[in-house]
Amino acid sequence: MFDCVVSVPAASTSGAPGCDCLAHRFGNAADHPDRARCYDSDMSDAEWAVVRPLLPVPAWMEGRGGRPEGYCHRQLIDAVRYLTWEGVRWASMPRDFPTWRAVTASSVAGATTT
Repeated sequence: MFDCVVSVPAASTSGAPGCDCLAHRFGNAADHPDRARCYDSDMSDAEWAVVRPLLPVPAWMEGRGGRPEGYCHRQLIDAVRYLTWEGVRWASMPRDFPTWRAVTASSVAGATTT
């Protein structure tokens, strides 16, 4: 079995413990519960510190339309990493990740962003 550990960055300014993504700070991600990072494929805090500034700014924050994100960016990336690490089908991901439809939509949108 996995040993689950929740890590909380010291400099987090989000309403949810452990995440400082734009979806938690300015979007609707606080409406969804945070998950314990307990899989080998989950990003470490050091990996998240490198990845976070590389994520694109959402269109709604730049006045290009759209609506605030409803899911934590770190959780979405962890879900994609779990999928590729374990080799499971999208619909077979554990329930502690965002819905598989949200994960596929974010991965496709992220791949087409320039």
